[in-house]
Amino acid sequence: MAVSLPDRTRSNEAKALGIAMGTPIFKVRDLVREHRIAVHSSNYTLYGDMSRRVMCTLEQFSPAVEIYSIDEAFVYLDGIAGDLVDLGQHIRQTVARHTGISVSVGIGPTKTLAKVANKLAKKDLFRDGVLLLGGKDAIDGALRDFSVGDVWGVGPRYGRMLKKHGITTAIALRDADLQWVRSKMTVMGLQTALELRSQRCFAAEMQPSPNQQIVRSRSFGKGVETLEDLSQAMAMHASRAAEKLRRQKLAASVMGVFIMTNRFRKDQKQYSSSVSLKLAIPSDATDTLIACALRGLRRIYKPGYVYKKAGVMLMDLSIAIGAPLSLFPELQQPQSSPLDKTLDAINDRYGARTLQYAAVGFEHPWKMKRQFCSPRYTTRWSELPIAKA
Repeated sequence: MAVSLPDRTRSNEAKALGIAMGTPIFKVRDLVREHRIAVHSSNYTLYGDMSRRVMCTLEQFSPAVEIYSIDEAFVYLDGIAGDLVDLGQHIRQTVARHTGISVSVGIGPTKTLAKVANKLAKKDLFRDGVLLLGGKDAIDGALRDFSVGDVWGVGPRYGRMLKKHGITTAIALRDADLQWVRSKMTVMGLQTALELRSQRCFAAEMQPSPNQQIVRSRSFGKGVETLEDLSQAMAMHASRAAEKLRRQKLAASVMGVFIMTNRFRKDQKQYSSSVSLKLAIPSDATDTLIACALRGLRRIYKPGYVYKKAGVMLMDLSIAIGAPLSLFPELQQPQSSPLDKTLDAINDRYGARTLQYAAVGFEHPWKMKRQFCSPRYTTRWSELPIAKA
């Protein structure tokens, strides 16, 4: 069974007006005024906390819950007796009662079919957000008009390729020659086709797989021109990426650094650049990663441009414990130094960025604009609503 939260970027009403995902607000400002659309800034703290509450609620219904993303999970119902549609409705009602969030539930014999059912459950209001694909007729009916590009794991590139070969629907992919599918889409494509045939190929992943890379970046609230401001932003991104590395007990061997101007500002000069730097040994130490990020920034920075975005990408990740050692002890950097552990413990207890490296700076006029941010009711006492009687 696949359970998903509502779209975090657009409501159904906004989608009906033709507002695409990721559309800059300035492009639809007239629509916002005309239809009095409520606009809210990103609130990652609230998203993460509400996601955790939803996942904890789902764990009441099954001992096997695979968290697929911040807004989606697979709940395994093997051995659970009773009417599965009633169970799906009970899950929706319980999540809504505990969190106030309306989720959609798709139930199927495989993860791919559960994802199909979930997507259809979101669209079909008559099903009250729950759809069971429990038999051949139900599965055939669902796959017959389901676009092949919307099948979980197909993606845009394979979707275009399949449509060129006349495979436009999910049922056509299911019934395609399996050897041909494997030759065109590798083993993953073959497994997707088999899952559409109700054969389980994608096993449950109760433990999240380690990241292949970690990216930290943000758009600036206003244009940045000076190397000093860019350095502070880059140090902040490197610091947050290092924290994420340590949480996952990973170390990075390569860091990518990138900067870019605002491509929507045709009145400004355009420039973007990136560089990859190899660390002497894999590291998760904040000071090492900040120094690397600033070294990369100095190599690609050009004065005279107004920058809109900057970020870092950590690559070639390995388990921190047992990471390769250097032949030169003087170059060896400790993994998770006592200082980093102390900073992490204080920031976990008292809030992010309670303590941070001086390179990050104190005043950040370039920070992302979030003037429409909703209150963080669940994690900040100061932002709780006040009722006056």
